[in-house]
Amino acid sequence: MAEKKVMLVCAAGMSTSLLVSKMQKAAKEQGEDVDIFATAASDADNKLESEQPDILMLGPQVSYMLSQFKEKVKIPVEVINMQDYGLMNGEKVLNQALKEIGLR
Repeated sequence: MAEKKVMLVCAAGMSTSLLVSKMQKAAKEQGEDVDIFATAASDADNKLESEQPDILMLGPQVSYMLSQFKEKVKIPVEVINMQDYGLMNGEKVLNQALKEIGLR
């Protein structure tokens, strides 16, 4: 079982799938035991309940949902840096997530 779970949310769940792959590669290179997965905003509530992540990271295109998620969950909720998202910089996004959950 992974040490920590990172959940990414985007409009349809597809644009973050490449970012998940890049984050998983970075985690492996850093020796971090992290479970990273993506979901569509429309299914986020179900995934929060079933997966119980340690952090929720929103794609820039759904950043407007930040306050509503912060009100309903007791885990860190962050918006992924737009430049890191656009460049699919898995290492930077992973480091942002790990910092927010106290592993950096």
